[in-house]
Amino acid sequence: MPAHEIVIAGFGGQGVLFLGEVLAHAAVREGRHVTWLPAYGPEQRGGTAHCTVVIDDEPIASPVVADPTVLIALNRPSLDRFERAVRPGGLIVLDATLVDRLPARADVHSVAVPATAIAAELGAPRAANIVLLGALLAVAPILSEAAIRAGLEDKVRDPARRAANLTALARGAAAVRVPAVPT
Repeated sequence: MPAHEIVIAGFGGQGVLFLGEVLAHAAVREGRHVTWLPAYGPEQRGGTAHCTVVIDDEPIASPVVADPTVLIALNRPSLDRFERAVRPGGLIVLDATLVDRLPARADVHSVAVPATAIAAELGAPRAANIVLLGALLAVAPILSEAAIRAGLEDKVRDPARRAANLTALARGAAAVRVPAVPT
C-alpha cells in the first residue's frame, strides 16, 4: 500500500491534533509505520493549528510533509494555505459549513461535507473533525474501520463521547456521494 501523507488543518479547538492522534493510533493498531507531528501557534484555541500524519508500510524517514497526498481542511484559511501543496492526484476533504469555496485545482479530488452542521445536528458540535474522518475513509479507505474504532477507544475514555464520535464517523461516511478514490 502506498504511503499516505496527510495534513490536517484548522483553528485551535477544532480537534485538529486529536484527529491526527486518532489516525496515528489507528495506524499503529494496524501494524503500520506512522509519524504524527503537531504545529500550532501560541494562541491555541482560536489560533491556527495543523498536524501531519504519515502512514506507510515501510519505515518513515521524516515526519515533515511538503506535498501531502491528503488535506483535511476544517476552515477556509486552512484550505487557502495548504491547497497548493497537495500532490496532483491527491485528495482534499473540507468542512463545507466553514469553507465557502471548493478547491480551485482540477488535478486533485475534493470532497465537501458540511461537517460542523452535521456535528451540531448530532448534538456533538466538537465532533466535526470525526465527521470529516468518516468522509475521508469513505472515499479513501487508508485504514480499516476496526483500526479507527480502536484508535478512538485509545483516545476517548468516556463511553458516551466515544459513542458520539462513532456516530459522527458513520454520518461523515454517509454524507459522501462520490466514488472512492484509488489508494
